[in-house]
Amino acid sequence: MSPAVILAATELTEPVAGGGRLVLAALVGIALIVGLITFLKVHPFLALIVGGFAVGVVAGVDVADVVTSFTTGFGTTAAGVGILIALGAMFAKLLADSGGADEIVDAIVGRASTRSLPWAMAAVGALIGLPMFFEIGLVLLMPVIYLVARRAQLSLVTVGIPALAGLSAMHGLVPPHPGPLVAIDALGADLGTTLALGVLVAVPTVVVAGPLFAPIAGRWVPVPAPDRFEARESETVERRPSFPVTLFTVLLPVLLMMGKALADILIDDEDDPVQRVLDVVGTPVVALLIAVVVAIFTFGRGAGMDREAVATSIESSLPPIAGILLIVCAGGGFKQVLVDTGIGTRLADWAQDFDVSVIVLAWLLAVLIRLATGSATVATITASALVVGLAEGLSQGETSLVVLAVGAGSVFFSHVNDAGFWLVKEYFGISVGQTIKTWSAMETILSVTGLIFVLLLNLVI
Repeated sequence: MSPAVILAATELTEPVAGGGRLVLAALVGIALIVGLITFLKVHPFLALIVGGFAVGVVAGVDVADVVTSFTTGFGTTAAGVGILIALGAMFAKLLADSGGADEIVDAIVGRASTRSLPWAMAAVGALIGLPMFFEIGLVLLMPVIYLVARRAQLSLVTVGIPALAGLSAMHGLVPPHPGPLVAIDALGADLGTTLALGVLVAVPTVVVAGPLFAPIAGRWVPVPAPDRFEARESETVERRPSFPVTLFTVLLPVLLMMGKALADILIDDEDDPVQRVLDVVGTPVVALLIAVVVAIFTFGRGAGMDREAVATSIESSLPPIAGILLIVCAGGGFKQVLVDTGIGTRLADWAQDFDVSVIVLAWLLAVLIRLATGSATVATITASALVVGLAEGLSQGETSLVVLAVGAGSVFFSHVNDAGFWLVKEYFGISVGQTIKTWSAMETILSVTGLIFVLLLNLVI
């Protein structure tokens, strides 16, 4: 922890009156954030700032000290998580613009039989969702979902739900998505370990919520595919990168970060040259930077894009994530106020008194905030901030499991206050009730199944 954060923590905790006031401060701050986002439609960036200041003021802290704490947390998050989000956005844009995403879809779906189509769509959703934000992946995959459903004479829901499950699981559980990155940063978890465990949890979770649930949802809501998107859009590149090259490039940052995690476990000698190399290239910022550089050649130049086209693709990736970056960084500031006022420590003491599982509590907090705000990112930010004190003293693996529990809770029961709910409703052309029976039910199954597998992993870690 930096000296500035330690100083801010010292300044903030000294004037606090007691545990009751701390709990009240946390409740007021969270209620204010929920109210501003849900009822007044205030942007989460502003809501998190106001909520952070409300926590400090109600806790009896000088406003100047609250400013110091909030800006410290904001800057620390921007320096860590913000860089990763920006690099991830560049990588995803190159993947989409080069036709690499289309190559993944066609290579997997083209080889699938009618019976195995839901499984193939789940694999496509997971691979596309690994580097891409949920909304971008959904927009990219909808023409494919329409086409596959029409050709196979299956319900749009039967084909689409597995792809959505793959996208959503990656969004909630696997870095470098903003939610998991924020929780990793807040709780001090190891990214490589969290990534490896996240994949272990995500795979069976996607299977249950996707291919296994999709036929049931398809019978509940039999929706024929619309006639639009009869053909894929014409290519804007000379050629697509091949499937092996695309797959290697997509998995490269994952392999680098997981390699570092495995080296930390298997190699005891810190001077070992292999471990020293993996410690550098497996660092999240370096791994993603390497992936972007490689993608410039495999996706950009490999697809026949000239320097100007590559530069334009990378440049156009940043404006859409400006809002996400501000929300995430403001969440870092809010988290720091909660930590510095001692609210996290108070919650940890309470949990120990009542013998509450850290994993279950983290999941429940994320669920409650998700239901109230509709935002998976806000749920992750707030829940991870509240359980910081609980994560202290946990092993590296246990801390990663708490991160995954928060991520699983953050996708619970998407409903009318979630933008993703309306996006799915409109693309699938179904009613609100049908969206709840399909999309919302899938998200709930995804969340609960994710928690179950996290708890099972906790038995052996």
